Amino acid sequence: MRDVVTLLLAGGKGERLMPLTRDRAKPAVPFGGCYRIVDFTLSNCVNSGLRRILVLTQYKAASLDRHINLAWRFLCRELDEFIDILPPQQRIGEQWYSGTANAVYQNIYSIEKARSKYVLILSGDHIYKMDYSEMLHDHIDSGADLTIGCLPVDLKDGHQFGVMQIDSDRRIVNFREKPADPDPIPGDPGRCLASMGIYVFNTKFLFEQLCNDETNQASAHDFGKSIIPKVVSTHRVRAFPFRDRDTNQAQYWRDVGTLDALFEANMDLIAVQPPFNLYDTSWPIRTYHAPLPPPKFVFADMYENQPRAGLALDSLVSQGCIVSGGRVERSILSPNVRINSYADVRESILLSNVTIGRHARVRRAILDKGVQVPEGMEIGFNHDQDRARGFIVTESGLVVIAKSDSTSQLADLD
Repeated sequence: MRDVVTLLLAGGKGERLMPLTRDRAKPAVPFGGCYRIVDFTLSNCVNSGLRRILVLTQYKAASLDRHINLAWRFLCRELDEFIDILPPQQRIGEQWYSGTANAVYQNIYSIEKARSKYVLILSGDHIYKMDYSEMLHDHIDSGADLTIGCLPVDLKDGHQFGVMQIDSDRRIVNFREKPADPDPIPGDPGRCLASMGIYVFNTKFLFEQLCNDETNQASAHDFGKSIIPKVVSTHRVRAFPFRDRDTNQAQYWRDVGTLDALFEANMDLIAVQPPFNLYDTSWPIRTYHAPLPPPKFVFADMYENQPRAGLALDSLVSQGCIVSGGRVERSILSPNVRINSYADVRESILLSNVTIGRHARVRRAILDKGVQVPEGMEIGFNHDQDRARGFIVTESGLVVIAKSDSTSQLADLD
């Protein structure tokens, strides 16, 4: 792995995750209580033996930069190990990144300094476990110019991905980016073969393609739209099928690009036997853990002739949380959340420093950092009322409250 430099593309806006991405980049969105989305890709890198990583940022990257500096500065520069953050530097021109390929092109200087034979390009906004070393060895052994990670997806979802067709040697013979009519897998008419946005390039080949692409003024300067479709017929481009570490068969890979997808991926974590296992000690997911006390559950008594008990069922509860006489079911509590007496929270994600007032009820909602729910308020029970308050309500009925909504604002709207 010493001949590999990893590029993590982490500059996406994540517009479909608004309002959670209003003040942060998509890879910085909290996930699973105490993690950020980017932690899963970075953990895959370190667990795969990849310790030379460049993170390319752009959109509202302050919280992402801060998180990486807090959680991921344990590598040793003297051993040529690093995770470096590269914002747009305008070395080549005055424009910002105009596509995934252009983002890499603008950082050719930094890639050259790493003096690697191979470049692994990753996206920082998916939830999965993958040993990239297996893909790298497959790429090297096959003599390919480019290898693309892939997995089967439902045909109806193929328009969201780059879709490929391969031969018996896994060579890609056709590639189309987000086609309206994706080609099914032969013998499997209900599914198509989708790109994961994971690429292994021979470094020299990558530089040649990037430079050629930049001379084309009509190009979108994007790997899926511009570069890959052109090289599949002229160079050795192969597919690498993704195998999940936990099962080695069924692939757990989630593109958490929408509010509903983010919510469902979080809910996967609280199953008795979760399809994505955070408790696999052989594949640790690293993050920053603030110096907070353990979660606390208090009160098990009668108060004003009402039973009062602090409890959480089928839930993930992070450090610093206090469940003070309230009830939590099938929910995820991030650090420093407080649930007050007689409150009821179900199927919800509460981000850091959220407080739920007495007798308040929250159902099927995401509350961003610092939201204070007043005493007696109900969220997720009357969607017309939720919309009138200015909250986001998705097609599936998920309610999302932005972090700027203060106690007084919520109280005024109640």
